[in-house]
Amino acid sequence: MSRQVSGAARPIGGTIVGRGDRMTSTLMVSLAAWLTAMTAVLFGAGQSSSANTVAPAQSAAPAAGSYTGSAACARCHASIYDRWKRTRMANVVRDPKDHPDAIIPDLSRPDPLVTFTRDDIAFTYGSKWKQRYFTKVGDDYFPLPAQWDVTHRQWRPYNVAIGTDWWTAFYPPENSRRPTGPLCDGCHSVNYNVRTKGVTEWNVGCEKCHGPGSDHVARPGRATIINPARLDPIAAVDVCLQCHSQGKPHVNPVEGRYYDWPVGFRVGLSLKDFWELEEHKPGETTFTHFPDGTAHKNRMQGNDFVQSAMYTHGVTCASCHDVHGTEHNADLVKSSRMLCTTCHGPKSPNGPHAATIEEHTHHQRGSAGGECVACHMPAIAQTIADVNVRSHTFKFITPAMTEALKIPNACTSCHKDKTNAWATDALRSWPDVSPWRIGR
Repeated sequence: MSRQVSGAARPIGGTIVGRGDRMTSTLMVSLAAWLTAMTAVLFGAGQSSSANTVAPAQSAAPAAGSYTGSAACARCHASIYDRWKRTRMANVVRDPKDHPDAIIPDLSRPDPLVTFTRDDIAFTYGSKWKQRYFTKVGDDYFPLPAQWDVTHRQWRPYNVAIGTDWWTAFYPPENSRRPTGPLCDGCHSVNYNVRTKGVTEWNVGCEKCHGPGSDHVARPGRATIINPARLDPIAAVDVCLQCHSQGKPHVNPVEGRYYDWPVGFRVGLSLKDFWELEEHKPGETTFTHFPDGTAHKNRMQGNDFVQSAMYTHGVTCASCHDVHGTEHNADLVKSSRMLCTTCHGPKSPNGPHAATIEEHTHHQRGSAGGECVACHMPAIAQTIADVNVRSHTFKFITPAMTEALKIPNACTSCHKDKTNAWATDALRSWPDVSPWRIGR
């Protein structure tokens, strides 16, 4: 596969729709300093163990420089690079010619949905929930018509229906005529160039989160590279939000095409100048949102998170995830239970306000219902068929909300043989649960 190297994409301006409370710049700096210290002490997410002082929040971006590719980082950051190259971030897009094991299903087994051969596949995309396949036509890539459901080990059709994603109004009705460059590739590569359609590298490489690295390669030091851990909380979250959100660029079309990613943005610039989050109408279920604004589909972790109390209080994605790779699911810095109880516990002002975690969850330790994420991050955002990913608002969705707004709740999502009325009665019997929050 030819990987064309392009120059830096030009910035495109605009404003972003902001969600969540915005704090003063003074509070931002103090929260950033506190968060950096807590990250280093509690999580160690990419931080040097020899650091004894907290650096001030990084605000001004280094000079733009040029993109070098992740391999240039390996010379000085070998241990981090070795962890990262095994992550899904580093392997979301794979060329089966370079990686014969990239294709998960057995293509030799006939299926009416599979109208293509191995030789047609230029790229595979994904490996955890689903796998999709792109073919190359000219200098563009296009989706093939079937996708593999990893969970259920079966083929499913792949075509984004008209009237779902906003961009379907500007493209032909068949995926096979919708190029991945404007709709996918900006988030699956580093430095996608809208004119040449070339990239510095495929996958989520180091410079996707740290910005162009040539100056840092030439003059290593804090001043020549962006470290998201030293950004203020809003800018730090925006590093992930650039791809983990549904939205629209402010300027569209670009070079005659409609783009579904923030064209021109790079870390160090302000995402609000390039990207507007997908909005919702309260009380209405849409392709992207449930009626309360919770995500209805995947790729909306950012849309969820900016509504959360976590975001309001300066918590960032890196407080919980280390994208360089960990042994835990979703690259969490600790197991989910241990991670949550780092900041939340019976004697913490953050709650829960019960003598033990078990008294709060009303489930046995080690059970599915005893996990914090079971109730506060229910898997309700669809990724394929009946396979869902976790909500990131951290709200507890009550059975009453399910009755009124048809938003799935954790209780009957787990206890599938029970009703919302049963779940409401159970919650109302728990002495530590507010009756005003549970409803009738």
